[in-house]
Amino acid sequence: MIQAILSFDVDAETPILVEGRRYADNAGVMSHQAYGPRVAVPRILALLAEYSLPATFFVPGLTAERYPEAVERILEAGHEVGHHSYAHFSPFDQDESAERADFERALEVLDRFGVRPEGFRCPSWEPTWRTPALVAEHGLSYDSSLMDDDRPYLLETSSGDLVELPVHWSLDDWEQYVYMPRPAFKSAIESPRKVLELWTGELDAMRRHGCLFVLTCHPFLSGRPHRVEVLRGLIEHALAAGDVEFVEAREAARRARAEPDTARRALRPVEVEPGLYPE
Repeated sequence: MIQAILSFDVDAETPILVEGRRYADNAGVMSHQAYGPRVAVPRILALLAEYSLPATFFVPGLTAERYPEAVERILEAGHEVGHHSYAHFSPFDQDESAERADFERALEVLDRFGVRPEGFRCPSWEPTWRTPALVAEHGLSYDSSLMDDDRPYLLETSSGDLVELPVHWSLDDWEQYVYMPRPAFKSAIESPRKVLELWTGELDAMRRHGCLFVLTCHPFLSGRPHRVEVLRGLIEHALAAGDVEFVEAREAARRARAEPDTARRALRPVEVEPGLYPE
């Protein structure tokens, strides 16, 4: 039996606005992003309810402020809400004080909804070497941003241990569907049928190898009608297999922490010989 996590990053406008304040004046692209919390989140919640499945929604603080009804719907349905920054800035582009301020501002917003998040997903999956310690310092129990494994492990930081729930681009809908003229996010818009083949193939391989299946979807992408049916097909494929259990990310983290055989490791920053590579 393997565990599968259905996770949704409810980014709304945030990944566009980090590319430049001017995009707030582009009504077309802003409406494209608003589709996520306004239309897609209710549709995804209905799909999950149909199969009585749990999920984890990572919500930036700015999204929660702009669309409180979306957060309330998620919580009313009994799903987990995780920390996904305030404004969706990549820590790789922030200094330490800016990253901390953004992280704590997001916590304050989620607290207004009664949410004390157990887990964090870094925007764009671009943490710095200091990021996990910041997550642990604030009492969160897990992170889902790194790609150096396909099973949960205990990540040692200077502020305590986190459970790491590893991710990968192949199980992210952004690479499959995102397209807009400006900013220039121009992936090919793949056939949902091809995406279903990709994701069910990954799931079947992970069943064989005993991995943790972490699917990452963005409502503004995977909430479109045909793409929701891809999620349905994936769910039905997993349920028919008989050896896949859908869990929230926090439940997967709790189980990993309780398992005595869970691997343990520390982040080891890459130290580059001066002059070997260009800046």
